[in-house]
Amino acid sequence: MDGKAFHKLSYGLYILSTSYNGKYAGCIINTAMQVTSKPAQISVTVNKENATEKMLAESCFFAVTALTQEADMELIGKFGFQTSSETDKFAGFHTAMDGNGVQYVTDCAAARISCRVVKTVDLGSHVMFIGEVTEAEGMNGAEPMTYSYYHQVKKGVTPKNSPAYQEETEKKGWRCSVCGYILESETIPEDYVCPICGQGRDKLVKLP
Repeated sequence: MDGKAFHKLSYGLYILSTSYNGKYAGCIINTAMQVTSKPAQISVTVNKENATEKMLAESCFFAVTALTQEADMELIGKFGFQTSSETDKFAGFHTAMDGNGVQYVTDCAAARISCRVVKTVDLGSHVMFIGEVTEAEGMNGAEPMTYSYYHQVKKGVTPKNSPAYQEETEKKGWRCSVCGYILESETIPEDYVCPICGQGRDKLVKLP
């Protein structure tokens, strides 16, 4: 099976956020889509290993923020390659609160949609949450970022927890054990910092 065939499917890039008992969590996803119009419902899919999934299962409320092409790798890296159980991902960014008490990022946000979970589907490694829309707001006229733009222009990589993750085996060099970024070089600079997740040289693993 050619796993790269899935790269031809069209995706966006979103921040999924939720809250429960005064705590907040969020992560990058590329699987958010409208599934019905009356009532308005969208689905999101999250890996079971994500802290966001566990909190969302408890709270049953979430917000989806569609990112613009201007979103930088600091924002994407923090929400995509760190864990909410150890990091306050929202710190350092502009945020707001929706009517359900869910915090969402307003920086580089094309739109945001807030939902109440009405159904969940266990997909094995992931859980699909189907939510009925409670709020929706267009926020920025800039072009939304697609997953293709993230890869081709931003040179971003796919987290292992993503349903679109495909193992890269042909490249040589060093792989970041946190985010999967590949440094194609024989040596590692002493002051190396991963451009995706911000980790140091100690997180790099030599590729075979």
